[in-house]
Amino acid sequence: MKLRTIGYFFAEAGRSLARNRLLTLATVSTVAACVLILGIALLLAVNAQAVMLSLESNVEVVAFLDKELTRDQEKEIGKELRLLDGVASVQYVSREQAIEELERKFGEGKYNLRQTLGGENPLPNCYRVKAADAHQVPALAKRIGKVPGVYKVRYGQGVVEKLFAATSWVRNLSVAVILLLAGAGVFLIATTIRLTIFSRRKELYLMKLVGATNWFIRWPLFIEGMTLGLTGALVATGLLAVGYYYLATSLTQAAAFIPLVTDADMLTRLGLGLLGAGAGLGLLGTYISVNRYLHV
Repeated sequence: MKLRTIGYFFAEAGRSLARNRLLTLATVSTVAACVLILGIALLLAVNAQAVMLSLESNVEVVAFLDKELTRDQEKEIGKELRLLDGVASVQYVSREQAIEELERKFGEGKYNLRQTLGGENPLPNCYRVKAADAHQVPALAKRIGKVPGVYKVRYGQGVVEKLFAATSWVRNLSVAVILLLAGAGVFLIATTIRLTIFSRRKELYLMKLVGATNWFIRWPLFIEGMTLGLTGALVATGLLAVGYYYLATSLTQAAAFIPLVTDADMLTRLGLGLLGAGAGLGLLGTYISVNRYLHV
């Protein structure tokens, strides 16, 4: 393909966009709104995923040990726990460490935990076991419960299952919203290209009569569609970047306990992905209209 021909394709696409200024502006604005909402949905999904992963990483199995065990027997149990499939780490917590942790959490202030318990420490020694995959915690807890010397296992049964269900629900909802918005973007660009074809139907027919090939006619339309999608995505990505920067800055100062994803590489990939998605939606929308309405 000659450079002059490529220049003609871009010039023709530019003329078409200029002729239909109002329609171009409306399409770019609508695509920008769709991509903006798509970007917000992606950011919500990324941050929700980060929160869920953080919660999942804190899920652990607490194996309470029989009080009659000697320290050597407890060490043997620890070795056995480390050999179980799916175990990431095993931490021994003595009864003194456990009650000190409870005192730090609940015993500070006007009430003293040890005094409330009459000076006794009813807590047993235990092992805290983290799974390599948090979703395997229930199965791992059952295996730990069968280890001799472990008289009780606790891992937040019920809460963990609800956490995993919520994680799955957030992921599925995010995918559904993303697909819905992508479909809306394709429809809008396809409609714009369809109107362009309709307004130029006589011109395109004459071009065909004088020997223009199908792809010679189609290329400017594909460039036009990609330009619409990419421009809308560029506007949306810019607004999203500015808005997310100020949101992250404000939350860091006012509510540091809310962890927003601030990884520059991830956010850059997300922005480039939105730009690519905008261009892709433009090409897809054009492809649909060209094949359905351009009979050349």
